[in-house]
Amino acid sequence: MHELLTPEEMGEADRLTIAAGPGDGYVLMRNAGVSIARAILARFPDAGRIAVLCGPGNNGGDGYVAARLLAEAGLGVTCFRGHVPREGSDAFLAAADYQGAVRSLGEFTADDCDLVIDAFYGAGLARSVGGMEKSIIEAVNAARLPLIAVDLPSGVSGASGAVLGAAFEAALTITFFRKKPGHLLLPGRDRCGEVLVTDIGIRDSVLEAIGPRCYENTSDLWRKHFPRLAEDTHKYRRGHVAVFSGGATATGAARLSARAAARIGAGAVTVLSPPDALLVHAVHLTSIMLRKTQTVADGVDFIRGRKVFSAVLGPGFGDAARIRDLAPALLDRRRTGEGFHGLVLDADGLTAFESNPDELFDAAGRAQASALVLTPHEGEFHRLFGAIGADQALSKLEKARAAAKRANAIVIYKGPDTVIASPDGRAAINSNGTPLLATAGSGDVLAGMAAGLIAQDMPAFEAAAAAVWLHAEAGKRFGPGLIAEDLPEMLPAVLDGMGAE
Repeated sequence: MHELLTPEEMGEADRLTIAAGPGDGYVLMRNAGVSIARAILARFPDAGRIAVLCGPGNNGGDGYVAARLLAEAGLGVTCFRGHVPREGSDAFLAAADYQGAVRSLGEFTADDCDLVIDAFYGAGLARSVGGMEKSIIEAVNAARLPLIAVDLPSGVSGASGAVLGAAFEAALTITFFRKKPGHLLLPGRDRCGEVLVTDIGIRDSVLEAIGPRCYENTSDLWRKHFPRLAEDTHKYRRGHVAVFSGGATATGAARLSARAAARIGAGAVTVLSPPDALLVHAVHLTSIMLRKTQTVADGVDFIRGRKVFSAVLGPGFGDAARIRDLAPALLDRRRTGEGFHGLVLDADGLTAFESNPDELFDAAGRAQASALVLTPHEGEFHRLFGAIGADQALSKLEKARAAAKRANAIVIYKGPDTVIASPDGRAAINSNGTPLLATAGSGDVLAGMAAGLIAQDMPAFEAAAAAVWLHAEAGKRFGPGLIAEDLPEMLPAVLDGMGAE
């Protein structure tokens, strides 16, 4: 269930289900109400006074059904509404079947209830919440009342996760069939509390007609592509990664990337070092190999001659002019050889192209180009993608997709709600992030992990998504006190936990 549906796609899922029969829209609404009532009875069986806030549309209809079922179970329920549902609509039928207490929104006070069910708007809200609804949202939030949101907390955009005027802070959000992007994108994710996805009778087969292109980044998304060891494998068959190093005073970042690439399963990792940093690296490296490189030709020739499958460029590198020469050369398979699968560009590798990003993007778009993975955090994204980053009308998901298409690259748009996007329109929103990863060098580790998976023949989009998820799992497994050096050392336990070899 890792597919994410936009509000429009969810509406299409409803339509296709109704068209296929045998049930109509009211059957789906009743099923939704049953899901809501069951969840509340399981979690809040002793709720004495329940207020159900009903909007005029289908979300309100779900609320009326839940209210009827909760009242029949013996709980004290009152519905509050500002408008009567349109006559003949499914919500109108649900309101008629409820037959319990209904009061106007103006009569609602947070002091008169123990539990609130938010059935105002749901995921399809496209306007800013104001007026009486906004006042009620603010009052409920201030009272810290337990709130159950139907589909999505009212005020949160299902498409973007943006808060539109004001939004409830839910303890539990009950949604139907599939999650929406707004459940995972900030700030909406923080308003949802626990998210429960329930079955209301929509068949998975409707996804084939809808063709969703956005996913929650779970292991189910990329597990079938994850590397598995063959009995007859050897180190170079497991993939060879090259990591370009900066000078003598900036070597640590490259070693973090190299260590991560090795721990994620690459069979061989080589740090390509300028002459002045060789001794510094030699003191620290054992299983990771070391090679002197001074020129672009040195790096390209090593990759071609030693059958390197992927590379990391940027962490601690420092020399922007050399990066601008190296990156296009590394992307050109006519120079590196057909066996070179991809380049991960991070940190200084991104900064080097801020003044002329098209130089990089054009190189990545050529017919003979290897895969390119970019790993910008918020500031780097805005500097590299200019107008896309500044466009306030775009969600983080839309920005990542637009950037990937423009750059001809896989974009890992980092943050607490990291988005991984591909030029073909696929995107994944990560939901297992942790603030523990906000530590120096964490990004260098992520870059090495992505390169290590690409070197093992994992497609670039899936490799990037897997690296992001595993990176966060490693951070959470270590816990407080985490520093970047700890992350690679946690990977064996994380991999063992997901059944990887």
